[in-house]
Amino acid sequence: MHEARIDDTETGRQPADDGWFILNLAEMGWDTVPGGGTWSVFESPSAPSSMLGIGVHILQPGETPGMYHAESEQEGFLVLRGECIAVVEGKERRLREWDYLHCPPGTNHITVGAGDGPCAILMVGTRSPDHSIHYPVDPVAARHGASVDTATNSAREVYADRPPFRAVPSPWPVGSP
Repeated sequence: MHEARIDDTETGRQPADDGWFILNLAEMGWDTVPGGGTWSVFESPSAPSSMLGIGVHILQPGETPGMYHAESEQEGFLVLRGECIAVVEGKERRLREWDYLHCPPGTNHITVGAGDGPCAILMVGTRSPDHSIHYPVDPVAARHGASVDTATNSAREVYADRPPFRAVPSPWPVGSP
C-alpha cells in the first residue's frame, strides 16, 4: 500500500487519496455547521472508506451532531473530554470523559453537548453498501432539539434546511487535562 499524498489546505492538512497516513489531530482539517459542532473525519474526502467511518466531533453544550436516528451499522462513541448526554432508545444517560457508548445496529441514539464547556467525542461506525438509516420521532430527543417531527428514512429530507458545512481551523486540543 502506498503512502497517501497530504494536501495542505487553509484550515489544515488532509489525505488526498486512499493510502496510509499519519497526521496529528491538531493539524488536520475540520468542518463545522451552526448548532452541529465541529468535526474532523479521519479519511480522504476524495477517497472515503467503504468499511469504517471514524473521527472526532466537538460539541458545545446544547449542540448535537445530527438528529436522533438508528442505523443498520454498528457505531461507537468514546468521550475524550468534557460531558454529553446520550439519548438512547428514548432514555437519557450522562456521559463523562472516558465513557464509551456502544450502539449495535438498529439502536436509536444521538449525543448532545452538556456540562459547562466543549465535549470531544471519538466517533466510529462500520459501513456497508446496503447501509440504511431511520429517523424516528422521540419526545426525549425533541427536548434537546434532536428529533424529527415526522419519522423518515431520508437524511436529505431531515437536513434539507441545514446550512452547508464550513471548513475551519483545528480547535484541538480541547480544554486541558
